[in-house]
Amino acid sequence: MGSFKWVPLLLNLCMLLSSKLILSDPFLNKQGLADIPSKFLNLAKRPEIHEYMVNIRRALHENPELGFEEFDTSKLIRNELDKMGIPYKYPIAVTGVVGYIGSGNPPFVAIRADMDALSMQEAVEWEHKSRVPGKMHACGHDAHVAMLLGAAKMLQEHRNDLEGTIMLVFQPAEEGGGGAKKMRDAGILANVDAIFGLHVSTLFPIGVVATRPGPVLAGSGFFEAIISGKGGHAAIPQHTIDPILASSNIIVSLQHLVSREADPLDSQVVTVAKFQGGHAFNVIPDSVTIGGTFRAFSKESFIQLKQRIEEVITLQAGVQRCNATINFDPDEKLFYPVTVNDKDLHEHFQNVAGHMLGKENIKEVTPTMGSEDFSFFTETIPGYFYFVGMVNETQGRLESGHSPYFRVNEDVLPYGAALHASLASTYLLDYHSQMPKQKASFHDEL
Repeated sequence: MGSFKWVPLLLNLCMLLSSKLILSDPFLNKQGLADIPSKFLNLAKRPEIHEYMVNIRRALHENPELGFEEFDTSKLIRNELDKMGIPYKYPIAVTGVVGYIGSGNPPFVAIRADMDALSMQEAVEWEHKSRVPGKMHACGHDAHVAMLLGAAKMLQEHRNDLEGTIMLVFQPAEEGGGGAKKMRDAGILANVDAIFGLHVSTLFPIGVVATRPGPVLAGSGFFEAIISGKGGHAAIPQHTIDPILASSNIIVSLQHLVSREADPLDSQVVTVAKFQGGHAFNVIPDSVTIGGTFRAFSKESFIQLKQRIEEVITLQAGVQRCNATINFDPDEKLFYPVTVNDKDLHEHFQNVAGHMLGKENIKEVTPTMGSEDFSFFTETIPGYFYFVGMVNETQGRLESGHSPYFRVNEDVLPYGAALHASLASTYLLDYHSQMPKQKASFHDEL
């Protein structure tokens, strides 16, 4: 009977050893690489994580800030990083924040969220409607920030499993301000091997992602021209030099640049969207201002378009006896490069998203003439940009971005957070575990 006294002790010892084995099994490891995406998605769907992201997103939605004015947004982000114990660098590009999770050593991989809102009056009536007149998160950047903070929360919990360092890039002024360029020029990409970015989409169902290798969004530029003539009475046009007629001919000629000069297989756009001139029905004005945008999918086509736009405006104005001055930097709007997805990162994305969502839920998106300043990152280092669907037909139609009726289906938040965390952590494990360790090059923030 005495031997039975040892049974409870043996059981307790076995349980202790078993618990130690379980605890020692890391959440992130190369042997279980294929399981990491679904692990993160399950984690992101937990009520405490999902509700955390929902609350962040709604707080930001109520208090939208325009490009380079995101001071309260940035403060909220820094407060959350402080609570998580995540070191960061601030300010970068006025309001930008870069956080660091992991060892502080190479390799470095970055995940990015844009922070700015739009100059727009919100038309959606709901509890968390914008409290700032004339400003609205009408493109989902509030959701992007919430997703990145959700990813940070999960990654920080498993920071000891990371092989390298994940950078959290909270970027200002995507909407025309070129915040990505300013952050890049500030040196945040030094020693970074790759960067990932996402955007919520009203075109695809929840649980579906869409992307493609190579060019995915066009390069874009803007132009503004003042066509000067000689004003006078509309009843005696022979005594005037009519800038309205000259501008009309210029606009028609600009359309020929794409229809008659561009290769039909090389997508390009020239659009005149601004025409200002004249204040009376019977007075020919002294000058007219026109302006617009031009877009292309290659640097060569973009440069060619810019050159031809300048030639057409100048020469056509001359034909009508007018003068033209052209500005390719109206309101300090930057030229955005083409957003190009790295082919190796595309394979990595397909593996991660496939394990998380199933291969059938990865769609190939058609390249669009829209632009993104994420392109300043992909111009410098390998980068990857993708779209996360958020359509649920039972919840009604979702309006596209930049609409005053734009809404976010908050069920998308766990998907974005899980993709961020999975892409970055598995990149470090998969792409660099076999590479020789790099020497020092530590980030001083850590």
